[in-house]
Amino acid sequence: MAMGMGPVAETPDAYIAALSGWQRDRAEMMRAAIMDAAPFAETIKWTNLVFMANGPCILIRAEEHRVLLGFWRGKRLREIEPRIKASGKYELGNLVLTEATETTSEQVARLAAAAHRLNAELGNPAARA
Repeated sequence: MAMGMGPVAETPDAYIAALSGWQRDRAEMMRAAIMDAAPFAETIKWTNLVFMANGPCILIRAEEHRVLLGFWRGKRLREIEPRIKASGKYELGNLVLTEATETTSEQVARLAAAAHRLNAELGNPAARA
């Protein structure tokens, strides 16, 4: 897999199936926690596994040596998870995970529920005025 690009996949299941080792384990855990946290629709966009709720909300992107857990409103979630790094000029933020990074399904579920609430309250983050 090329750096910066996730596996080429047609479906969320195929995306997970294309991963291996710790990245697959981590992506499976995060996917389950996200889907348990709130009613998301899963899709593949921009070679990422994307979770939609009133627009794009969360993404999982596996890269060569890391997995990104990205949030369209990530800057607003830094109070819950200070490891989220701002990305871009809007509200994007990413939690960068390596094999050694500790994270639990409870932490991911808490972030996913908060991200879902933000999209419900503030609207589609991709619909810029």
